Amino acid sequence: MSKTTTIYRFQIELSDIPRSVYQALDFRVAQHPSEALPYLLTRILAFALNYTEDLIFAPTGLHDPDAAAISVPDLQGGHRLLIEIGSPSAKKLHKATKVAQSVKVYTYKNPENLMNDLRAEKVHRLNEIEFFALRPTFLEELGHFLKRDNRWSMLFDDGHISIHVGEQAIEGELRPLSI
Repeated sequence: MSKTTTIYRFQIELSDIPRSVYQALDFRVAQHPSEALPYLLTRILAFALNYTEDLIFAPTGLHDPDAAAISVPDLQGGHRLLIEIGSPSAKKLHKATKVAQSVKVYTYKNPENLMNDLRAEKVHRLNEIEFFALRPTFLEELGHFLKRDNRWSMLFDDGHISIHVGEQAIEGELRPLSI
């Protein structure tokens, strides 16, 4: 029996202090059967931490390996922002920097392996890509509270993420990485 796609609803009261974004988010996200929980949670956090009205998840989901996980399209057919999750290849990032004004990567995997791999390859505008790391233990703890219908209160300030789920608080760090 094959697995099916799981749909999750998120209602997030976002307080992003550095960007002065205070927003009630209400969105749904599909988890592809092959998508690992840390990848899904990283996508959700990256979406919230970059929220703008025109931010979208990849319309094709994980079915299109060339599509960015999250993006902000522009009116000329390119992108103002592309966000990749996990450990994207140098080739994928090279292409992304050619079609987007800004590229960000949120990883939950070993960030040193990703950075070393990218340093060894030719990536257009590599020094302009923003890289961030989340600790797997933070995502694992957050995963314990994941339900089909999620109501979170999320505070982000000075690299610190605090997510309240009911009476529980899950604390984590968003660490910027340097290439």
